[in-house]
Amino acid sequence: MLRLDGATVRFGARAALDAVDLAVAEHEIVCVLGPSGSGKSTLLRAVAGLQALDGGRVLLGGADQHGVPVHQRGVGLMFQDHQLFPQRDVAGNVAFGLRMHGAGRAEQAARVGELLDLVGLPGAERRAVAELSGGEQQRVALARALAPRPRLLMLDEPLGQLDRGLRERLVVELRELFGRLGTTVLAVTHDQGEAFALADRVVVMRDGRIAQTGTPLEVWQRPASEFVARFLGFDNVVPATVTGDAADTPWGKIPVPPGSAEGPGLLLVRPTGVRLVAPDEGLPCTVGTRTFRGHHVAVHLRPAEGPPLEAELALRDAPEEGTSVGVTFDAAEVVLLGEGDSEAEGGREPAA
Repeated sequence: MLRLDGATVRFGARAALDAVDLAVAEHEIVCVLGPSGSGKSTLLRAVAGLQALDGGRVLLGGADQHGVPVHQRGVGLMFQDHQLFPQRDVAGNVAFGLRMHGAGRAEQAARVGELLDLVGLPGAERRAVAELSGGEQQRVALARALAPRPRLLMLDEPLGQLDRGLRERLVVELRELFGRLGTTVLAVTHDQGEAFALADRVVVMRDGRIAQTGTPLEVWQRPASEFVARFLGFDNVVPATVTGDAADTPWGKIPVPPGSAEGPGLLLVRPTGVRLVAPDEGLPCTVGTRTFRGHHVAVHLRPAEGPPLEAELALRDAPEEGTSVGVTFDAAEVVLLGEGDSEAEGGREPAA
């Protein structure tokens, strides 16, 4: 459906996109994830035709899009701020693309009604945009983007302006809706929870390049680099040297998964792999702050040796601040990141 071959965009001396290769299959939902300035929105604009390439190609359905204007690419666009027309009612907004494509009034009315039912706003045709809540405006913007039956739907921070609870509900609804419609989706977001809940495949970007790509589970379980690990919120990363079934680290010896490559590198321990035991066992630590994270508590530990550690515990298991504890490590929650960072791999789409 979509392929980028060496896509490059430069703003002065800086490459916002640096020779990026990426493919999106028919009916696939791909979320491009990254911090501000990573190039994810530039990638979306380049695919849409809103940003000219300085090198490489964008192909849709195998056809090079060089010189093809936005309205002829057959893509749908949905922006963070919705960009609804305040002077038009809901039906007028949803039907906009249909009018641009020459659809008759009867076809427009039928399609608008169908889409408002799909997005959970039946009978809202005559409502004014100003009367809608943020979540309702989001649904209208989605219906408008879907109305012309685009071959590719592109979402730019689609839920960024909504409160957390509404975002979590809508992202589930969106995934179910796209699955029913068989929509091909390319979305960009900085919110990892949103990306992991919506996507079939996640693409993590850094400085205009692809740092890692894979299913949400693959990226979460096997971050490719220190950058990806820390972007996902994992801070228990230290230098390590693997010998046999253990690694020498600033926290002492830590067990590693069977078959781990020997030698120097970087080691990640997920917070769920930090186990608290009696003070006279394992690595001596003092409990620092405790941060409530909804379904668990993040417990920050000050080891007798090495940098701070974070453990993830159920609320009932979290010790009080100032408590002395011991720490052991679960090899199943240890990931060897390698010695280097994946930015050296360039913009190519690395194997997960």
